[in-house]
Amino acid sequence: MSHGDGGYGGDYDGHDTGRTRGTAPGGHLTRTRLPEGDEDPYGPPRRGPGRTAKPSRNLITVVGVVVLLLAAIAFVNRGGQDDGGSSDADSGGTNAEAQPTAPTGTRPVTGENGTTGIASGFAKTQQGAQSAAANYAVALGSADMLNREQRHAIVPQVFTPTAAAPLQTRLDKAYSTNALEKIGLDANGKAPDGMTYISRTAPLGTKVSKYASTAATVEVWCTGVFGTAGEGSKNPVTNDWFTMTLKLRWTDNDWKAESFSQKSGPAPVNSDNTASTADEIAKAVEQYGGFTYAR
Repeated sequence: MSHGDGGYGGDYDGHDTGRTRGTAPGGHLTRTRLPEGDEDPYGPPRRGPGRTAKPSRNLITVVGVVVLLLAAIAFVNRGGQDDGGSSDADSGGTNAEAQPTAPTGTRPVTGENGTTGIASGFAKTQQGAQSAAANYAVALGSADMLNREQRHAIVPQVFTPTAAAPLQTRLDKAYSTNALEKIGLDANGKAPDGMTYISRTAPLGTKVSKYASTAATVEVWCTGVFGTAGEGSKNPVTNDWFTMTLKLRWTDNDWKAESFSQKSGPAPVNSDNTASTADEIAKAVEQYGGFTYAR
């Protein structure tokens, strides 16, 4: 997942890709860069219980999408250990105020994996760790994680070699055929004909809670849309707000995750926007590509 940093956009080849800049709440400068090409490098994410105005929809989401994700995270974090990184007091990583997303002169990332489309080559800095965490949060929350073949390509790209193998086994158990059937998907994570399963995460911000030269713990505040779009769907698409925490390790000249966990919120008050039709939601996911995120 970072399902990345709110206002962080990454340009990885030095070209101007149409960056937009603005002022985020609190007066912080933000910037967003569009990825090159029209292909969507990230699938949609899936997260905790969706927040909606109607209790009935919220209940459906809890019973469906959330149950599967929470089960996966439980498997992932079983027996997890602290990364041993130094505290922010040692590294200056804990500030009462969020760090603005301002130009540093350091390229945030050098490339991306051709198979998964996940960014790689992050700088060995706090900024680089935050960029990695945001992009990994998006990947971990994508619909691709529900497909065994795609998941087996994503996990080695996101996690250290030591963590990837045992994690694959636990995720295969968490995303079992039986678990997928409970949210209306087949063994390959696909929705029935005429429906579209949607899971996409959008990171809003990152915070370094621990940092050392070779280890970091980064929290990624995210929102996202999750569910199945289509007539008669028992798991309608809803939105959610959550925070994903990733423990990272500097491995093979890049930041890789050792573990991740998730908790609900912080969440704003729901607006009174009229919900779009299932067809509109499905088309939006198909027509609007995802971002690569960078601090």
